[in-house]
Amino acid sequence: MSTTPENGSLYTKIENGIAHLEFGHPASNSFPSVLLERLEKEIEKLSDDENVNVILLKSEGEKAFCAGASFDELVAIETMQAGKLFFSGFANVINAMRKCKKLIVGRVQGKTVGGGVGLVAACDYAMATDAAAIKLSELSIGIGPFVIAPAVERKMGVDALAELSLAAHEWKNAYWAKEKGLYARVFESIKDLDKEIEIFTEKLASYNPEALFEMKQILWKDTSHWEELLFERAAISGELVLSDFTKNALSKFKK
Repeated sequence: MSTTPENGSLYTKIENGIAHLEFGHPASNSFPSVLLERLEKEIEKLSDDENVNVILLKSEGEKAFCAGASFDELVAIETMQAGKLFFSGFANVINAMRKCKKLIVGRVQGKTVGGGVGLVAACDYAMATDAAAIKLSELSIGIGPFVIAPAVERKMGVDALAELSLAAHEWKNAYWAKEKGLYARVFESIKDLDKEIEIFTEKLASYNPEALFEMKQILWKDTSHWEELLFERAAISGELVLSDFTKNALSKFKK
């Protein structure tokens, strides 16, 4: 599949047992459906790659980590089926991360919104800079963070999920996110973040792959029902996105 500005980009580089998996998009590293699908397939591929012990998930540039789902595609949804399909994109990626046989480390260099918060929550370990504020703005446009909620709740607890999703207009800073368990560590600069990530992933990649696999199973215990749950949630969003409230809210955002 060709890399175009509209489709975004996805690159993988494998070194010393570490797969550096980097996504990018000109619109603040947001995800059109085609890029989510590529990410899902790449995670599935790396899961079975014997040369990979650990996956490092990161995004391009020094600003936003991920602005969530593609706004242009969201605005263009006209049927419930198209809506469910659109919201299933993050469901597929989160399930791929959950089922992946390799531990996934997230590198979060900047602000993260909506589905991007779900991606970070689905990492097994994440480190960030102090610029990595988070926001779940879905309720403000008449939908909700339904697909990613299980991942966020599992990582941060139901209270943090409520605080994030109900205060849909508020950014929560990186230290708040660390306190709630989304980030393991927060650094003052990208340079410091990358230095620590290099040390951490090298150590992790040197451990017994079978032990890492067993640890992953423990971390994701009791989540097999997500296979159905996340798609049920996608259907809720797919229906709500067609409501008059959401159509009006999206048209205001577009202007």
